[in-house]
Amino acid sequence: MEPFKLWPLYLSICLGLFTINTHAQELLTLEEAVAIALENNYDIRLAKNDLKSDSLGVSPGLAGMLPRVFAQASTNNSTQNISQTRSSGEVIELDNAKNKNLSYGVGLDWTIFDGLGMFARYDQLKELEKLGKAQLQSTILNRVSDVMITYFDLVQHQQQLAALDSTLVISRQRVELADNRFSIGKASKLEVLNAQVDLNTDKTEHIRQSEMYTNTKIRLNEIMARDPETDFKVRDEVLIESNLELAELERLATAQNPELQAQLINKRISELELKQIKGNRYPRISATTGYNFSDSESSLGFTTKNNAQGWNYGLAASIDIFNGSNQNRNEKIAKLQIENSTIAIAQQTQTIKTELHTAFQTYQTHLRLIELETSNKEIAKENLDITLAKYKIGTIPTIEFRTAQLNYIRATLRMANAIYQAKLSEITLKQLVGSLSLE
Repeated sequence: MEPFKLWPLYLSICLGLFTINTHAQELLTLEEAVAIALENNYDIRLAKNDLKSDSLGVSPGLAGMLPRVFAQASTNNSTQNISQTRSSGEVIELDNAKNKNLSYGVGLDWTIFDGLGMFARYDQLKELEKLGKAQLQSTILNRVSDVMITYFDLVQHQQQLAALDSTLVISRQRVELADNRFSIGKASKLEVLNAQVDLNTDKTEHIRQSEMYTNTKIRLNEIMARDPETDFKVRDEVLIESNLELAELERLATAQNPELQAQLINKRISELELKQIKGNRYPRISATTGYNFSDSESSLGFTTKNNAQGWNYGLAASIDIFNGSNQNRNEKIAKLQIENSTIAIAQQTQTIKTELHTAFQTYQTHLRLIELETSNKEIAKENLDITLAKYKIGTIPTIEFRTAQLNYIRATLRMANAIYQAKLSEITLKQLVGSLSLE
C-alpha cells in the first residue's frame, strides 16, 4: 500500500479562512459511510428482501415432493314434488319431499413419481437462491463502489476548495500590497485594478467549487439514504494500492465476479428446466387415501336414511402417448436456452476481460501521472515562493507573479485529480474482481 496524501495548500493560512466550519461538522470516515449505506441504502434493502423470498422458496413442498393433506365437507339439500311408478304398477306421489346429503372427511393426495421432475424442481429452487445471493452481492458491490467513488470525489473537491482558499489569501495580500504601493506613489491605479479583478476571478472559482462540493455531499447522503442536508466533512487522505497485477485480477474475476456467477447459475437453471421437461416422458404415479363420513336422508324411497364411514384409497398412473408433439418442441426450446446461457457466459467473460484491461491501463497511466504531477507541484510551489518574495519587493511585474500563482494552483488541482482518477480506476478494478476492500 502506497499512500498519496493531499494536504491543503498553505494550511496554516487557510485554517482560519476555509469556508466550511469543520469544528461543527461530523467527521465521516469511508468505513462509516460504507456501513451506513449497507444498512440504509434502498437498493440493498430491496435486494436483501428478494433473497429472503428466494430462500423461503427452497422447500420440498414447493417442489412437489410432499403429499397434500386436506379436509373437505359438502352438503346437498333439495325439496321436490315426487311421483314414482314402481314395477308393480303402484304409483306413489309425495309433495315437498326432502332429500339431504352430508359428507365430510380428510384426504391425502401424493405424487409418488413424476419422472424425477420434483427433484429437478427442488435443485432449481436452490439455484434460484444462489442467483439471489449473486444479485445481492452485485447490488452491494455497486452501491459500495458508488459510496467510495463519491467519497473520494468529495475529498478531491474539499482539497480543491482548500487550494482555492490559499489562492484567495495570496490575492487579498496582493490587493493590499497594490493599495499600499499606490498610496505612496510606487504603483499605478491600473495595478490595483488588475489585482482586484484577479481577486474577483478567484472568488468566482471558489463559489463554483463550493457548489460542486455541496452537490457531491448531497449525492453521498442520497446513497447512504439519509437527510440530504446532513452536514459532515471527510478525511483529506487517499491511499492507493499501487501493486495490482492484471493476471491475478483476471483470475479473481473469473472466480468471483457476481455478474459472471449469475450467468453460470442461469445455465444450471436452464439445465434443470430441461431435466423437468424430459421427466414428462415417464409415467406419473400418484396415490390417494382418506377417511370419510356420509349421512343421507330421503323422504321417499326404499331407504330413507343412510350413514357410512370408512377409508378409501387408490393409485393412479398416466402417461402422455401423444400431446401434439409439444414434448419434443419443449425439449428443443429448453436446449436452445442452455445454448444461449453458454453464449451469455462467454460474452460476459469477454466483457469483464475487456473492462479489466481498459481499467488497468487507466490505473497505470494515473499512477505515472501522480509521480509527474507531484514533482510538478513541488516545482510550481518553489517558483511561487520565489516569485512572491520578489513581487513584495517590487522586482517583478504583476503579470509574472499572477502566472506563477496560477501555475501553482493548476498543478495542485491536476495532482488532486490524478490521485482521484487513480483511485477511481482501482475501485473499478476491484469491483470487476468482485471484492471491494476498504484498505
